[in-house]
Amino acid sequence: MAHDRAGQPARPEDLEDLSHLVTAFYSRVPDPSNPAQQVVFGTSGHRGSSLDGAFNEAHILAITQAIADYRASQHITGPLFLGRDTHALSEPAWTTALEVLAANGVTVAIDSRGGYTPTPAVSHAILRFNSSGAMAQADGIVVTPSHNPPRDGGFKYNAPHGGPADSTATDAIAARANELLFNGLEGVQRVTLAQALDTAVEQYDYLDIYIDDLPNVLNLDAIRGAGISIGADPLGGASVHYWGEIGERHDLDLTVVNPAVDATFRFMTLDTDGQIRMDCSSPNAMASLIAAKNAYDISTGNDADADRHGIVTPDGGLMNPNHYLAVAIDYLIANRIGWDALSKVGKTVVTSSMVDRVVSVLGRGLYEVPVGFKWFVPGLFNGSLAFGGEESAGASFLRMDGGVWSTDKDGIVLALLASEIAAVTGQSPSSRYAELEKRYGSPAYARIDAPATRDQKAVLAKLSSDQVKATELAGEKITTILSHAPGNGAAIGGIKVMTENAWFAARPSGTEDKYKIYAESFKGPDHLTQVQDAAKELVTEALAAGE
Repeated sequence: MAHDRAGQPARPEDLEDLSHLVTAFYSRVPDPSNPAQQVVFGTSGHRGSSLDGAFNEAHILAITQAIADYRASQHITGPLFLGRDTHALSEPAWTTALEVLAANGVTVAIDSRGGYTPTPAVSHAILRFNSSGAMAQADGIVVTPSHNPPRDGGFKYNAPHGGPADSTATDAIAARANELLFNGLEGVQRVTLAQALDTAVEQYDYLDIYIDDLPNVLNLDAIRGAGISIGADPLGGASVHYWGEIGERHDLDLTVVNPAVDATFRFMTLDTDGQIRMDCSSPNAMASLIAAKNAYDISTGNDADADRHGIVTPDGGLMNPNHYLAVAIDYLIANRIGWDALSKVGKTVVTSSMVDRVVSVLGRGLYEVPVGFKWFVPGLFNGSLAFGGEESAGASFLRMDGGVWSTDKDGIVLALLASEIAAVTGQSPSSRYAELEKRYGSPAYARIDAPATRDQKAVLAKLSSDQVKATELAGEKITTILSHAPGNGAAIGGIKVMTENAWFAARPSGTEDKYKIYAESFKGPDHLTQVQDAAKELVTEALAAGE
């Protein structure tokens, strides 16, 4: 059930007490024996709130030292590119990380303008340095909880390939960080901020270098020539200064809809659950931009670190992320003549099957992987993947010439692509999706949650396809049951059950006592409901058998 004020402007009582939040960051000491207060790297790094003892200075000291130790073990001796977003806990964590990195002899590349740094700009910087011929390799850290509420902090590590580190790396880093927490931070090296700034810092103009390179990944000439009017809303995030500069430098008709930065995010409308959340794929969080949809040809939003995109059109409002991914893939494959014809299209197991149908007709190979953008990194890096995208509104794609652009999600480029599509085709992305539906069918898609204990979640994460005994799903014969992704053979951490016209995937939540059911049907909303009900029943039986 949606909160009764979902989509409505935040009130003073909804706002976080920032001084209380930051004080808790420094003063609260986490209990390393409590699993909820240990270091855990999910699909996008370690996240939590200082108020819950889950994101405190001790965590950052331990994680950063663990990263320094990991770098040494992997002989990574180049600079570390360090970025941050606009959340209240990001700057304190950024400062602490810099002090530890400097003490460990790591050269840290910080923003020369003293500004915020979107995730894609950090990925771009790592790749640029490592392709320059330097003997030493660079890596990076982005201090961000992405679209999470203002009370949260986040910390993620990007490896020398520019993208999110794989599980081998993050497991080692988390294990070492928790060891340091258990030992009272013995072994953590640290200098003062003044010492770090004097001895370990290199200045890097993330904004200038990233924005100047945009014509190599997008047809900005077409956007400018067609006079597409763009309204860009950073949602108070790290892209705030990027958008204005993009408009000026590339002579685009672009307006920064909301240039404000306020760590309470008081300008947001409440998300579906009544929280402030910078989720650019949520109609409730994006309510203000949707209300003004007729003011621009294309309106866009980004989350706090700009790795996600939201697309708003006058004729369609906020596009479902799955719909936009299908449109983007359909357009790019037809219009990027510099791409290798053998390069594949990447999607996660919970992304719409509309992508499968589009890719099949285009004659491209499909590369289906578990949830997490890290699975696309090797393919984007070597060019074997032309595009990688997630149902949660995160994607990236290759340069015009088929070279790597970013190996992390790039919400800025995906947002600008919507204007390129409109300029080149003369149609909005939403109208182009309507054409795809006429060709391939109209899927109904949704995600629901169901309660699950910690033990049940562990069982679900390890389910194998032969543990599912059902042969039918919502009146259709089950054709495929997956516990491993067909693209790379990696475990999906749950199961995916497919029929001719529908599918569902069930995965345990990494942070809450529930599991998630993603489902889709090309037979309409009523059939989707049947699929969801059957999925809950099927999973319940499988969990009971596995306990």
